[in-house]
Amino acid sequence: MSDAGWVIILYTTRPHCIYLLNPHTVTGFIASKMQRLESLRYGANHDKVQAPHKTDNFLNNEFVPSSTTEWLEVHDPATNDVVTLVPKSTPQELQAAVASARDAVPGWQQTSIMKRQQVIFKLTNLIREHTDDLATAIVKEQGKTFGDAKGDVLRGLQVCETACGITTQLPGQVLEVAKDMETRSYREPLGIVAAICPFNFPAMIPLWSLPIAIVTGNCLILKPSERVPGAAMIIAELCRLAGVPPGVVNVVHGAHETVNFLLDEPEIKAISFVGSNKAGEYIHSRATANGKRVQANLGAKNHAALLPDADRSHALKSIAGAAFGAAGQRCMALSALVLVGSSKEWIDELVQVSSSFQVGPGFAKDSDLGPLISPQSRQRCEDIIASAEVEGAKIVLDGRGKAPEGFPRGNWVAPTIITGVKPHMRCYKEEIFAPVLVCLEADTLEEAVKIINANPYGNGAVVFTRSGPAASSFQKSVQAGQVGVNVPIPVPLPMFSFTGNKSSVAGTGLPNFYGADGLRFYTQWKTVTSFWNSSDVSTSGKHVNMV
Repeated sequence: MSDAGWVIILYTTRPHCIYLLNPHTVTGFIASKMQRLESLRYGANHDKVQAPHKTDNFLNNEFVPSSTTEWLEVHDPATNDVVTLVPKSTPQELQAAVASARDAVPGWQQTSIMKRQQVIFKLTNLIREHTDDLATAIVKEQGKTFGDAKGDVLRGLQVCETACGITTQLPGQVLEVAKDMETRSYREPLGIVAAICPFNFPAMIPLWSLPIAIVTGNCLILKPSERVPGAAMIIAELCRLAGVPPGVVNVVHGAHETVNFLLDEPEIKAISFVGSNKAGEYIHSRATANGKRVQANLGAKNHAALLPDADRSHALKSIAGAAFGAAGQRCMALSALVLVGSSKEWIDELVQVSSSFQVGPGFAKDSDLGPLISPQSRQRCEDIIASAEVEGAKIVLDGRGKAPEGFPRGNWVAPTIITGVKPHMRCYKEEIFAPVLVCLEADTLEEAVKIINANPYGNGAVVFTRSGPAASSFQKSVQAGQVGVNVPIPVPLPMFSFTGNKSSVAGTGLPNFYGADGLRFYTQWKTVTSFWNSSDVSTSGKHVNMV
């Protein structure tokens, strides 16, 4: 302790972070850092869980054990051992979530935007502090590498950070339309909304919805994927610690019956969904038929056009990382490469770069990509790879049968590259959602764009080139919502919106996630026209205090 009465604490779990604290705050500081969340269940390892716990629902700011008799197993994808059981929430439990949200709506909507902003500030800091806890749950249930899992949390955290700026994002409009008369418009929350989340981003996708939904005054019912409940439960507990009132965030579990309940429940006004085309089209159809707003991001087949003038080293490393990172289980994975002109001669070098990627368990430091989510996903991936050979393509890098030492039961597929692919082949037509890159050829950039535009999906497209005119032509003519120029995964930061199009979204695709579109989705306009006769103004009384 210095003569000035201050102490320096090195917080070792976050390297290079030094805190200068008054000694009177040290006890509270250490206690907060050592606090263990109720929702934490896993150690940073792939050891077999001897007695898998049962995941609770989160209702009215409490962890509530389910009374269901039907449970779903959650497996560690690296071992396929059961790590937890997820309830098929009963109708009574689902109704309890709605009742909790209903009771919370009036108070939360009347809470000032400044106070809601303060809650999001606290939530943001808590998520940042518990990044490793969230990442551990993601590795254990989803299979990502630990570094990739932390990236999952980071991209969700960025939405929280952006939501902290709500006071500058949500001002209304006002105009004096006549003497003593003005018209003002402002945005109000919808009420109760729901988010149905996928398995591939257990933290990021819930956080695409949660901070924006609640900072704008809504109450959210969150349904995480039944395959990866852990991160959502940690986020729910962090909401409670941040001061989110009871009922503003509820978490329920289940499969089809739970989804149908959310789609049909009249008090739920909007549905956010990320997932497959089949599920998303069903959700969009059923929810809109019930009069709900829907934002739905679906499947993808993202392309890169590789021009011969590109920076070869940068392009090949970028393509490999975007194709095989996260085991290809992301809707913006780079899954189709169009080799333009002489760039087809770079395939051997691309294979060499890709061969260096190590598949392995998520907690191993040398793992570059983890397993697929399930044995069924692995089998489907291997079937599609086999179909490519049957249809005349060539497998120049085969990732089948590459289980790492000590993990023979995991859902492993290593980086795979298939050349000679044609648009009619199954490996091109279907979203594989695995570390598989299919390669097509084109003589010109114009031909490459025609190939890309003929594909029904439209999440993202990328061009690698040193030519400004070529890049400009590509970004103007390609039919994709998110375009990269020498950027392999062009997902925008959350001050913008996630802007997929074509069959990568359900319906019109206008209600995009986060950014300005996200705010619009979770709010509705109210317009008020007022008349106040200026002759009624009173000047009596004294007011000297600033409030």
